[in-house]
Amino acid sequence: MTHIRIEPRSSWLAMEWREVWRFRELLFFLVWRDVKVRYKQTVIGIAWVVLQPLVASFIFAIIFGNFARMPSDNLPYVIFAMGGLVPWNFFANSIQRGTGSLVGSAGLISKVYFPRLIIPVASILAGLVDLAVVLTALIVLMLIWGITPTLAILTLPLMLLLAFGIALGASLGLTAINVQYRDVGYAMPVVMQLWLYATPVIYSSSLIPENWRWLYGLNPMVGVIGGFRWALFGTGMPPLAELALSLITMIVLLIGGMLLFNRMESRFADVV
Repeated sequence: MTHIRIEPRSSWLAMEWREVWRFRELLFFLVWRDVKVRYKQTVIGIAWVVLQPLVASFIFAIIFGNFARMPSDNLPYVIFAMGGLVPWNFFANSIQRGTGSLVGSAGLISKVYFPRLIIPVASILAGLVDLAVVLTALIVLMLIWGITPTLAILTLPLMLLLAFGIALGASLGLTAINVQYRDVGYAMPVVMQLWLYATPVIYSSSLIPENWRWLYGLNPMVGVIGGFRWALFGTGMPPLAELALSLITMIVLLIGGMLLFNRMESRFADVV
């Protein structure tokens, strides 16, 4: 029989990653549960993951590509738009799922001991399944359009890891605050909608005046989406300055989010 001794941490600065590893089977179960619940009793199942960005890309192509004549970095606008929507949807969905993850697992938190960090991590890991499906569809669409990936595609996992780290860091802090103040969960859809327009998803970063680029680059998703497009399409030069800012932001968010989460963790079961 396995015995687990539960003791308070010596400091809220400590993160018990050993405990997370010990409960890795629970982490896998929560990821699998989230994936199954999302597509339970649906007719076309996971195909919804592909339809959402695909339909949106064609609509954007008609409005912004044909009518507004917005630049698309010498790519078909459908491909250009979908190249921005794939990482953005993963990021936005991860933030929204991660923010509400603790409140959504209130029954589990109040009854069973396990590292609470597992819950937001599992909610974001579950999004990787959707990401893999829609990314495959995007590559197929590229081949249909005659766009062949270059060797730059080998850096694509690094861009996705950067998006994952930013989403995780932000979600850890937001979900901890959301336990105490539920307004955070209600505000996130509005925040993410506004954030979309401040990110080069439906337009190119080249539209931003040069003297404003440094301020624009403070948005961590600018570097992620620019790097994602470069890695996938191999056009132009990699946005090294924006990627550096995104990396710094990811580190700050991860450290800040983990510290805030750790400090508030002892009150989750009582408040949630």
